[in-house]
Amino acid sequence: MADYNLVPVPVHLEEGDGVLPLAGVTVGGPLAELLASELATLIGGDVPVVQEPVVSLAVEDGGEAGSYELAITPGGATVTGADRAGLRYGIFTLAQLARRAGEGWELPAVAIQDAPRFAYRGVMLDTARHFFDVATVKRVIDRAARLKLNVLHLHLTDDQGWRIEIESRPELTRLASGTGVFSDEGGHYTKADFAEIVAYAAANDMVVVPEIDLPGHTHAISLAYPDLMEEPQLLPSVMESVEAYGGDAPINGEPYRGMAVGFSSVRIDHEPTYEFLADVLGDLAEMTPGPWLHIGGDECHGTDKADYVAFINRVTDMVAGLGKTPMLWHEAGAADSLASGAVGQFWDLRSHDADVAEKTRAFPAVGGKVVLSPADAAYLDMKYDADTEIGLVWADGPTSVERSYDWEPGTLVHGLAEDDILGVEAPLWTETVTDLAAIDQLMFPRLASAAEHAWSPAKGAHPSRTWESFADRLGGLAPLWEAQGVGFHRSQEIAWVDA
Repeated sequence: MADYNLVPVPVHLEEGDGVLPLAGVTVGGPLAELLASELATLIGGDVPVVQEPVVSLAVEDGGEAGSYELAITPGGATVTGADRAGLRYGIFTLAQLARRAGEGWELPAVAIQDAPRFAYRGVMLDTARHFFDVATVKRVIDRAARLKLNVLHLHLTDDQGWRIEIESRPELTRLASGTGVFSDEGGHYTKADFAEIVAYAAANDMVVVPEIDLPGHTHAISLAYPDLMEEPQLLPSVMESVEAYGGDAPINGEPYRGMAVGFSSVRIDHEPTYEFLADVLGDLAEMTPGPWLHIGGDECHGTDKADYVAFINRVTDMVAGLGKTPMLWHEAGAADSLASGAVGQFWDLRSHDADVAEKTRAFPAVGGKVVLSPADAAYLDMKYDADTEIGLVWADGPTSVERSYDWEPGTLVHGLAEDDILGVEAPLWTETVTDLAAIDQLMFPRLASAAEHAWSPAKGAHPSRTWESFADRLGGLAPLWEAQGVGFHRSQEIAWVDA
């Protein structure tokens, strides 16, 4: 499949004979405007809409969710989705197949049958360390959707700032949203802003997962409700971070602009804390049509272990009572009474220990599933190499493109069965990320690795699921990404094709 620049690689592709000159799209088919727009972006001009269809689009119910079939012959092409999402994915595949032919463009004759491996295929954007406006979030959605990702996880709160309007607790955005890491001026999403993001995501067949990180990563709450917060725990790791990255040590009730983690905690044996969370999570549940509410649970180094377990037990029940599925980072698997169906998110290194694996397996044990985000492969905020200008290296050093591809979801966590895995997510933490250009640089091309792990068959089950094939296909996407305005990192690991 080296001649076809398809990422993620489809389940089945059969080569045909000849090519289809690319002249136009059918009138009135579902998502015809999307197809015309994608092709026009690549070709650099208007794609005519013709009465005699060159490319026909259809939805035929009955297939696997998100699946599609694409058939191209010298006489025409058809894209058939099992649902709207599947049709959309087929259109994106067709756009990747389009290639220049002299002064025009053409599509190779192929037949493709394709369907996703996992139901959850996500990207996370941290808006707490640095805030990104609605327009920027929409561009992230555009880019992710083209790689057949279907979940946008928004990290909305952390020590540095609170980013989501909660109508029942207006002090949160009035007092706790105006700062971020170092000189970031912060900001927040109004209820209308969030609704706009959710609607835009839905139009791109993506679900939004909002995260309120608890009980740690909560220093920003102290700016509005200091009585709900414990005093910061100035652990050695916290002070080492202050020394390494700068900024002041955290002080309760004062803005925190540094990069240390693990020092904050809400007061757990304190009933007003739960009254506060009932308001916050209740409002957020009403604003969120998707099934999941992410409530964090990571890096609670300053929280007593027994208190932590009691908190997780109670708050996962609270979320379930709101009609949502609680989602938490894998540490929360230490709780002894997780709400039924809770979803865990693994974020440790690929070389994690037995304790991490046990906590991760706790989620399937209560009827839930696991999303995989190994930090040393899927975390997009890691540097590519020592010379990368932005990014961090704490996840076992820099993460090259090859390293981002060098793992297999089915064997990552010992004892975790394929059916226990909900999907794959690539998080972008934003301590060093300030704008869309920086987002692009760190997301691309490594987001494509996560997309292929989430969509395509397992390694060993498909001939093109190798680093060599992936690198070749990835290099061929350069002209398309350039046309789409994606400011990707031109890693020297990849032989990039010029337009």
